[in-house]
Amino acid sequence: MFRQLLKLRLYLLVAIFVFLSGITPTNAQDLEPRAYTNIPVGLNFIVAGYTYMSGGVLFDPAVPLENANIKINGSLFAYARSLNIGGLSGKFDMILPYAWLSGTADYQGQTMSRDVSGLADTRLRMSVNFIGAPSLPISEFKDYKQDLVIGASLQVYVPTGQYDPDKLVNIGTHRFTFKPELGISKTLGQLVLELTGGAAFYTTNHDFYQGKTRSQAPIGSLQGHVNYNFTPGTWAAVDGTYYWGGHTTLDGVEGNDLQKNSRLGLTFALPLNLHHSLKFTFSTGVSTRTGSDFNVVGVFWQYRWGKGIPLKVAKP
Repeated sequence: MFRQLLKLRLYLLVAIFVFLSGITPTNAQDLEPRAYTNIPVGLNFIVAGYTYMSGGVLFDPAVPLENANIKINGSLFAYARSLNIGGLSGKFDMILPYAWLSGTADYQGQTMSRDVSGLADTRLRMSVNFIGAPSLPISEFKDYKQDLVIGASLQVYVPTGQYDPDKLVNIGTHRFTFKPELGISKTLGQLVLELTGGAAFYTTNHDFYQGKTRSQAPIGSLQGHVNYNFTPGTWAAVDGTYYWGGHTTLDGVEGNDLQKNSRLGLTFALPLNLHHSLKFTFSTGVSTRTGSDFNVVGVFWQYRWGKGIPLKVAKP
């Protein structure tokens, strides 16, 4: 019975730490707590989620629209695997989103409407924790105590989304995006404090609206999160982000669309058992100079499996 209790404790620890690494779609405007938490190697994750966004939301915030009133129902499917990268813990994940968009906006004094659905751009990400998060199998993870973790990641957005150059508002962006990021996490008892900085770099869209060529300057972003663990596996976070830059150039003419925007959000996580967990999110715009000012709510389900996680745990 004692050995069974030890195994149960270990599996619960794994479930807790695994859920801390939940996957959500990210860009300069999004909020993602616990992105650099250590987890055992050799685990797999499947995530399915739903989001609802309303207000001045656009998939491409640099589109020159005014008075945007757009609603987006989004879904996503994601896969991730934890890795051993030279003795350090790492993770690869891939997100495949799909969205339904409808609404109106003003362009050059005229009101335009749009109703479209399709794939959004695919996101690929590789991350590695190079301080404070050694690569450990499940059998050794029970003795790990998280303190200070520093990691980095590279995200790539692949232009697989729906795109029509005759329309101003699309789900896809018709360009690649590369976003390197650096994250720091510090555990203080039941609190986990996080700070993440990154920058998004964009390739040129040579087939923008009505055949124009548009380029965009990088967008820098800074995220902060204050997480609190209520009970093992159940936690909440207050999230904030500030992003700036991103002015565009259209056929050689630079636009007056520098972004200096901020957002606040809340995240709540609730594991259901060793394999299943739920996450709930909400965020809203706080200040917007140029770009998207919108509200978003989301719910995500996660399933995990891998070597060392049993299909069932024997009762003590």
